[in-house]
This record gives sequence, structure tokens and C-alpha cells, in this order.
Amino acid sequence: MKKTRHDELEAVYLAFAKPLYFYLLKLTGSDIMAEELVQETFYRATLSLDLYEGRQVKTWLFKVARNAYMDEWRKRRRWGWIPFYNHLSNSTDFISPYGVPEDGLLVKEVADEVKNILELLPENYRTILYLREYEQFTYEELAKTLDISLDQVKVNLYRARQRFKQLAEKLGKDFERGDRYDVE
Repeated sequence: MKKTRHDELEAVYLAFAKPLYFYLLKLTGSDIMAEELVQETFYRATLSLDLYEGRQVKTWLFKVARNAYMDEWRKRRRWGWIPFYNHLSNSTDFISPYGVPEDGLLVKEVADEVKNILELLPENYRTILYLREYEQFTYEELAKTLDISLDQVKVNLYRARQRFKQLAEKLGKDFERGDRYDVE
């Protein structure tokens, strides 16, 4: 049986809707806004399929999502609405049901600290750190998604990490290199 365009679009949606949702949730701090922007992303992607240059679908969709977010951000900025992480996770979604409860609590506390520091970073630093650390984008994927050169990716990522480290030190936080704390 031959795959139709509808089947292909559905497969892309099923593969990328959830990662896009979490990415947009990080940017907006609102689950409702993230859901709306995921729909807007796929709407825009469907309309601009003829402009698709054949690069990786993942990087293209994240770029479309980022552009949709930026358009919404500009629109709402005029009205003074710029939330980020404002309602995120006081839940225990990322505490493992296994192991020692104190360990889970410690992980949650550290994740909250990481989230609070991320809130203090400029949007471009939050974005590049999120895509690299949580979505595991390669440098090349970051360059394509953010529409910047590979060298600029390296510079921005370095600066974002340095700024994160400075803020952590200023707040008296010490995170070991390589530690990873999900803030979803």
C-alpha cells in the first residue's frame, strides 16, 4: 500500500509534536500557549511545504516553531505579557517512583534551582541551552534551526554556559559538570 501525503504528515506530527510541545513549553511557560504554538507550527509547516529545502525535518520544524514563538512573543510583548516558566513544575513528574524518596526530592530541588537560573538567562541563551542539552541537537542542527553560523553556535553556547555558571555561582549553587536535571 502506497503512503499518501496525509500519512506522511501524520507520521511527522506523531514523531515531533511532543518534543515541540516541551520546547515551546520551556519558552512560553504556559501549557495552553505551547499547545497553540504546536498547532501553529504544523499549520505553518503544512502551508510552506513547497519552501521546504529537504534538510532534516526535525531542524526545520524546530525553526518553524521558534519563528511562531517569536511572532507570538513580539505580539504579546506589546501588551506587556512575557511569561517564562511561570507555572512550571511544582509537580513531581520527574521524581522517580523507584529508589529512595530523599534522592528524588534532592533531584527535584536541584532541577528547580536549574530552572530558576535558566529563567534569568536571555531568551537566546535559554533556547540554545534547551535545544542542546534537552533535545540533544547537534551543532549543525542548532545552526540550521537558529539560522546562525556554526561558529556562532559555538560562541553562543559557550557564552550561555558561562552565563549560567556565573549565575549559579552568584546564587551559591554548584552543579557538577555533566550533571543533568530535567526541568520538564
